[in-house]
Amino acid sequence: MATMESLIGLVNRIQRACTVLGDHGGEGMSLWEALPSVAVVGGQSSGKSSVLESVVGRDFLPRGSGIVTRRPLVLQLHKIDGGSDYAEFLHTPKKKFTDFASVRKEIADETDRITGKSKQISNIPIHLSIYSPNVVNLTLIDLPGLTKVAVEGQPESIVEDIENMVRSYVEKKETTSSTLKLLVAPNCIILAISPANQDIATSDAIKLAREVDPSGERTFGVLTKLDLMDKGTNALDVLEGRSYRLQHPWVGIVNRSQADINKNVDMIAARRKEREYFETSPEYGHLTSKMGAEYLAKLLSKHLETVIRQRIPSIIALINKTIDELNAELDRIGRPIAVDSGAQLYTILELCRAFDRVFKEHLDGGRPGGDRIYGVFDHQLPAALKKLPFDRHLSMKNVQKVVSEADGYQPHLIAPEQGYRRLIDGSISYFKGPAEATVDAVHFVLKELVRKSIAATEELKRFPTLQSDIATAANEALERFRDESRRTVQRLVDMESSYLTVEFFRKLHLEPEKNTNTNPNQPGPNADRFNDNHFRRIGSNVSAYIGMVCDTLRNSIPKAVVYCQVREAKRSLLNNFYAQVGRREKERLGAMLDEDPQLMERRTTIAKRLELYKSARDEIDSVAWK
Repeated sequence: MATMESLIGLVNRIQRACTVLGDHGGEGMSLWEALPSVAVVGGQSSGKSSVLESVVGRDFLPRGSGIVTRRPLVLQLHKIDGGSDYAEFLHTPKKKFTDFASVRKEIADETDRITGKSKQISNIPIHLSIYSPNVVNLTLIDLPGLTKVAVEGQPESIVEDIENMVRSYVEKKETTSSTLKLLVAPNCIILAISPANQDIATSDAIKLAREVDPSGERTFGVLTKLDLMDKGTNALDVLEGRSYRLQHPWVGIVNRSQADINKNVDMIAARRKEREYFETSPEYGHLTSKMGAEYLAKLLSKHLETVIRQRIPSIIALINKTIDELNAELDRIGRPIAVDSGAQLYTILELCRAFDRVFKEHLDGGRPGGDRIYGVFDHQLPAALKKLPFDRHLSMKNVQKVVSEADGYQPHLIAPEQGYRRLIDGSISYFKGPAEATVDAVHFVLKELVRKSIAATEELKRFPTLQSDIATAANEALERFRDESRRTVQRLVDMESSYLTVEFFRKLHLEPEKNTNTNPNQPGPNADRFNDNHFRRIGSNVSAYIGMVCDTLRNSIPKAVVYCQVREAKRSLLNNFYAQVGRREKERLGAMLDEDPQLMERRTTIAKRLELYKSARDEIDSVAWK
């Protein structure tokens, strides 16, 4: 079981992993934001860089005028037992830097890689770890210096951009999750750097700290450049908390002078010189034990450990909740598919069966859509039958024409047999239109249900290629069912023409009525020897018979359509597809399970985050933090 000294190292490792995955910021509360850290805040030329170098004991930061720090620098200090100092960057994980001048150059080069050689800033952090026996375990985030005006080469928004970046690290983080209210408390420790040779009331760092941490519970005040104050003045009111009170003690720092920097005076000598300054100072001698960079580093390290210990329960709560959410999302978008052909074939068949279940639910009423087929039979078909032009076809004029033409040169003797048959055949042929329209209407509904079923099958959403293959196979099957249904209903109509129900006509009185016009010089309106009533009666008889046929077809056409289309769609919609899939080789099976690249990338990201959070939980569990 690890000890408390491992806590900062633990947080360092988790923060590095978060940085690699980009798990910092964004919606909600990320693990990075839940981990305590120390943000170094100060105005330009406040001595931020010198403070950091004093804490590290190494000269490693770029220097110059204007905005030198243009990207956040996440600086993790690792105390080691013996050995030489060295540094590692996260973006060059296999390279170990022992020359700290090279570290300075790499920071500048890596900054330029993102921002160019302009004076732009970027919120993408640089991650640097320094290993040394002369440091304490500590994580510091060096942020760009606050400024009041944009200089040449900088955008007008630079002042606001820098402040927004700094605030993003030190402000309270909000989350809308009711289960994570315990995590919204700020956990960023603010190291506010102010120069002693300026009025503390004008300090950019203190101004910002006062806004984001009005109680001062998260702020450590650091006063630099004590040795540069006007003679006869001192900073005791600030250091002893009378000018601006914080809940933590102020710490005074004496950095290397520019002359020392130019002479490459090493940090060990600088620290010794700093101690001598406080020990011999008449103003600050009584504060010697609580001044200097070494004391500041130990103070921050101890406080950071305390904050980490306090935050661990809420960090664990966040980790567990996030693990549950990531697992749920993986379940929703689907787990990775196995690579062997047997597993792929099994997956494809399972997905097809899932689609088939949804399709049958649409047909059988578990989902909407199947009722539209009944609507075709109950409304569309009867309406189409009513619109058939039987009135025109069986008008007295047309009946007379058809009967007369059917008799030829010999008029019928009793009943116009051929005329009846021609009138009936002509009438029955009209039924083919509504019959085929019924077939097509049901086909359209089935195609629409296939489309809806594919869209509603959650398991299929991640496989656009398989969706397309299933849609193609299903629609090809529906085309075959439609063709068979069309042939069947045409046969039903043809059967009605091929054999008439003779009993119907045997019950009718078919004897013709002769024309009663007795004046041969004045023929009636009908020159035929039979009167109009005769032809009206023929039309009426045929109409009655066609009505009987219509009733029969109104019932038999839906039966045929259901038998040939709906029943077959339920029974064998994908049968041909199953046979084709079974013959496909591994490469083609794999191609069918191709996923949307964005979905695959999303799954990979989720899997990596899940691994990160599980690893973080395991590491926290291994530390004796209670």
